[in-house]
Amino acid sequence: MDLHRAVLVIVDAQRGFINPHTRPVVPALVRLAREWTAAGRPLVLTRFRNPPGSPYETITGWTRMRTADEQEVIGELAPFTEGAHLVDKTGSSAITPDFVRLAQLHGWRELILAGLDTDACVYDTATAAYHQGFVPWIVTDACASGGGPEYHEAALLLARRNLGPRQLLTTTQLTVAGHADSTVRPGTGASA
Repeated sequence: MDLHRAVLVIVDAQRGFINPHTRPVVPALVRLAREWTAAGRPLVLTRFRNPPGSPYETITGWTRMRTADEQEVIGELAPFTEGAHLVDKTGSSAITPDFVRLAQLHGWRELILAGLDTDACVYDTATAAYHQGFVPWIVTDACASGGGPEYHEAALLLARRNLGPRQLLTTTQLTVAGHADSTVRPGTGASA
């Protein structure tokens, strides 16, 4: 990974996605954001919105993530919103036209992905990034699934298969390598 062309994308760390399964990953997200931005590297925070008439409502009957309270970035990451790029989305992938424009403007090619939910928006962002020509990396211990650990692990299993095991790394691998030099080669990847 070329850290000079990398961006940390914290996917949907919003109040409406916090539950007993996702709350434990919040300190890892904060630590990652703090260390990444302290090194002068770019940060993107995505915010999911579920508008009326969305496929989430019409197909699955899911009507959450509509209120300002649910959509708000978690308080622990609020201090980072001022310096971050905010990308709003109504689908599961963060690879929106706005994100692609930002990536082109800043020369981002490598996406370090963390956040919520591993089995939905994180995984979908990783696969969409892959198909758009970006290089996705999933930070396994900085992701969680609201449905529980089995969904988190299922998404990581699919990511290993569809993106390759090298595209999974831990916060420790990212932090240690990031301090060593500007190129990260995590090897075989890891899971949380």
